[in-house]
Amino acid sequence: MISANFWLLVVATVVAGYYSANGQLYRFAAAELAKPEYRERAVSMVLAGGIVGGVIGPNLARWTQHLGDAPFAGAYATLAVVALVSMGVVSLVRFPPVPPKKKGAGGGRPLLVIMRQPVFIVSTAAAALGYGVMNLLMAASPIAMQMCGHPFKDVALVLEWHVIGMFAPGFFTGHLIKRFGIIPIMSVGVVLNLLCIAIALSGVDVMHFLVSMFLLGVGWNFLFTAGTALSLRAYRPEERDKVQGAINFCVFAMMMISSFSSGALVTTQGWTLLNYGSLIPVALTGVAVLWYVLQDRPRQVA
Repeated sequence: MISANFWLLVVATVVAGYYSANGQLYRFAAAELAKPEYRERAVSMVLAGGIVGGVIGPNLARWTQHLGDAPFAGAYATLAVVALVSMGVVSLVRFPPVPPKKKGAGGGRPLLVIMRQPVFIVSTAAAALGYGVMNLLMAASPIAMQMCGHPFKDVALVLEWHVIGMFAPGFFTGHLIKRFGIIPIMSVGVVLNLLCIAIALSGVDVMHFLVSMFLLGVGWNFLFTAGTALSLRAYRPEERDKVQGAINFCVFAMMMISSFSSGALVTTQGWTLLNYGSLIPVALTGVAVLWYVLQDRPRQVA
């Protein structure tokens, strides 16, 4: 920002993206360090921390964007400080020592074998498609509100409630999973996405946007948390690195596709058609959950 070099900014953003992607592994680390009966709550609480970032992050950018002569250079400098604080916190985490590999021992089953399991398919579909729908509609909503003539202050209010919907449930989603089970919470996430789309299609007042984006955030939280909890059943300890990487690759590939297509779709096809199109991934998630229940029922009976 100080040198006004666009491509240097692009490279820096790639590095920031890598930093953010590694942060997505925290939820798996929390599950591995927690006792088995607390794993769902550990994943949920890590996601709940996002509400802190959702509140502090934008305000830090606003307070520091004019520090120094170059606009936003102060915001990037503050981000570096935040990263250093994160490093200090993570350095306090004590992981159990990694057991030495036995001579001739492999890294578990081949990745393709693991990915063909119903538990992997459904957990990854819930996390990836839930993230894709959330990102598609969330990124398009400010453009749609602007096209509908709503002022920026209303856009900011809607996005604020969307962030609250995404992360505030993290304080109790783990408890709900423990009490009712992974599949019921995942199913509620699908229903909340359907309600979000129904409300978005019913009108374009500020309240329609606010309620639909709030429900979208809660639905994402339920799907992503439950999907992560279910994925813990898909791999053995020696397989965790490659499987967690594969899950995150699927999630962020879907996020990348939805990010690229969101603005183009809402400006060319409109807010209504975008919401109708979002029914496809939501329906696919619902079908995947139902398929998993049917696959798992014979084993439960046996």
